[in-house]
Amino acid sequence: MRRIDDTPNLGGKILEELRTAIVNGELVPRRLYSVQELAERLGVSRTPVREALIQLAALGMVRFERNRGVRILQTSLHDLEEVFAVRLLLEVPATFRAVSQRAPEFVRDLRAQLDAMRAAADEHDENEFMAADRRFHEIINEASGNVRLARYVDSLRDMVLLRGTSTVDRSRSLHDILVEHEHVFELVEAGKAEEAAEAMRSHLLNTARLLIGQEAAERGDPVPQVSLEWTRYPR
Repeated sequence: MRRIDDTPNLGGKILEELRTAIVNGELVPRRLYSVQELAERLGVSRTPVREALIQLAALGMVRFERNRGVRILQTSLHDLEEVFAVRLLLEVPATFRAVSQRAPEFVRDLRAQLDAMRAAADEHDENEFMAADRRFHEIINEASGNVRLARYVDSLRDMVLLRGTSTVDRSRSLHDILVEHEHVFELVEAGKAEEAAEAMRSHLLNTARLLIGQEAAERGDPVPQVSLEWTRYPR
């Protein structure tokens, strides 16, 4: 982790540095760290570090253990199911609202990310592809007009990254994922709000089922029955 200068938005910088260190594995899953140790590594006092860790605990990324410190958590299969359930509950209606409102720059910005995904898929650059994929979803969620929703959904993606899991070249290819996003985009561009929302739902459901099934198989566990139909929004 980088040392952080005492600058404006110190708390936000500490939070982002810790979050990144957890996602990329620098802070090791299941390992226990003291607040003092983390503060020393960041070059700051304990108070803002503790405040940042409280926020990460609320996201399920760490757990405080009394008189011991904070433990880095690894996402379980049940956690993955819960993450996708929440994403379905939030992103599907957000897609409907975003398309219904159709801000002038919305389709343009979404097309730019789709183009970036297409170029990355052709180069088989998973990192660039996933960065554009993430931004594609962010743009839709932000276009719903609810900034908190967009931020929360983005944080949920980190829960998946905590497992170091990806369906790429295991359950599907980058081009397979691209096709799902192209379908969503076509409906967004056509202004078909309900159909676009349903396409987003299908995309998220497919990702959830592939990812959970893949992870269970690799652990030698029975594939759990993924029940996400209850998340269907009322018509």
